[in-house]
Amino acid sequence: MSSLRHSLIPLLAAAGALAADWPQWRGPNRDGISSETGLLEKWPDTGPPLAWKTGGLGAGYSSVAVARGRVYTQGQRGDTQHLIALDSETGKKLWEIANGRGYRERRGDGPRSVPTVDEDIVFALAADGSLLAADARSGKKIWSVNILEAYEGETPHWGISESPLVDGEHLIVSPGGNGASVVALDKKTGRLVWKSQDDRAAYSSPVLAQVGNLRTILSFSERGALGLRADNGQLLWRYDKVANQTANIATPIFARDHAFYSSDYGTGCALLRLRAEGSGVKASEVYFSREMKNHYSSSVLIGEHLYGFSSSILTAMKFLTGEVAWRDRSVGKGSVTYAGRHLYVLGENGVVALVEASPAAYKEKSRFTISKSDRPTWAPPVISEAKLFLRDQDNLYCYSIKAGK
Repeated sequence: MSSLRHSLIPLLAAAGALAADWPQWRGPNRDGISSETGLLEKWPDTGPPLAWKTGGLGAGYSSVAVARGRVYTQGQRGDTQHLIALDSETGKKLWEIANGRGYRERRGDGPRSVPTVDEDIVFALAADGSLLAADARSGKKIWSVNILEAYEGETPHWGISESPLVDGEHLIVSPGGNGASVVALDKKTGRLVWKSQDDRAAYSSPVLAQVGNLRTILSFSERGALGLRADNGQLLWRYDKVANQTANIATPIFARDHAFYSSDYGTGCALLRLRAEGSGVKASEVYFSREMKNHYSSSVLIGEHLYGFSSSILTAMKFLTGEVAWRDRSVGKGSVTYAGRHLYVLGENGVVALVEASPAAYKEKSRFTISKSDRPTWAPPVISEAKLFLRDQDNLYCYSIKAGK
């Protein structure tokens, strides 16, 4: 694996996590990349072996976090959203705890966010802004707060969708209130540590980046891209050109002192060079392009190339230049996760494909289709413990993808 591949890791995004775990949104390093090897390089026509399937999760677009033999997700039944823990080997429900009032929206009800597991605590953010910290083993509540009520934010049109970010002793979330666009809370108590900016919340989840000696938070608000000091929330830079006026959703990508942001609705993508300057950080545009317009899903960076859905077209694009290597309609509009030299691509129509992660050409190895609800399959694939997890509303599928099985 190239040196660039190793440079992708945002600093300590999942401290203490086991190598095979996927303890938060987009995996250990919030980049959509699994380090697992020894996985199947081709699937039968019906797909890899189904290890288990479980139902009863309720409505929602929440994907899963996997840590220490447990799977965590969220779902809504009736008028209540829940945080749910399952056994990763069997799919058996271990516990659940209520977290927030029912959220209803014509494109789909229930929670959107993925739980974040940090050592013995799991954090869950519901679509109505209810933030819960619970004991990861027992499900017992440690603390809770509604971030919209506490920091005078407004529910975005399609519901709170970001996944909480742990930074040392802090938990980072985005209420989108006046003076509280982004806040840092004490992860053990929920008490406010700092708050920053006035932007309303979008749907993107923040990431960490080390720029020189400054530990920074890369956020994507309704108005634009933000760089904040992680210790006190001070604004270091902002860049609004990449934001649209409808929905900024994709997670930022940080590598080689560069930050990549992308949004759809006709907008495009931007690569920013981040450089420490005195006590601050300067952001300068390397390129702005309409060649990669991420909608509800985020790209992954493998080697020198980004792989992601530009609107509904799977696209390979050179990270540092914006040059397109190839485009393919693949499974239709979807999301992508990486493991073992392959892209795991899930279309919103329930079609799953295994594609070589190569800039040379689109080469699909296998595909199959899951039985799905009448809602789109928007929760991205998760790979952990040599298993492929696919969430579709009330149901969670777990496939064994270990080679030799």
